[in-house]
Amino acid sequence: MSDCLFCKIIAGDIPSQKVYEDADMLAFKDIRPSAPVHILLIPKKHIASLQDLSSDDAALMGKLMLAVPKIAYDNGLSNGFKTQINTGVGGGQEVFHLHIHIMGRPS
Repeated sequence: MSDCLFCKIIAGDIPSQKVYEDADMLAFKDIRPSAPVHILLIPKKHIASLQDLSSDDAALMGKLMLAVPKIAYDNGLSNGFKTQINTGVGGGQEVFHLHIHIMGRPS
């Protein structure tokens, strides 16, 4: 998606403060944090929102969910963390590329 902000970050066209990356996903610091630690985890595959998932995305979503606690722990959230996925305009989604907010206060 040539006009997708997060696709541009994945492509390296827009800089980000990466905290984790592998073949399927990228995690980076939110530029407008709402917590001392606020990381966005995104799939490299463009999926607009949770509403746009298909059964073909099950393994990818499983990998994302399994990465969340590791990313949280590696970024100082060993006492716990909050996750949030906004879906659609009514759900507060601003960037239409599926993303998971990982937030908390370092231990």
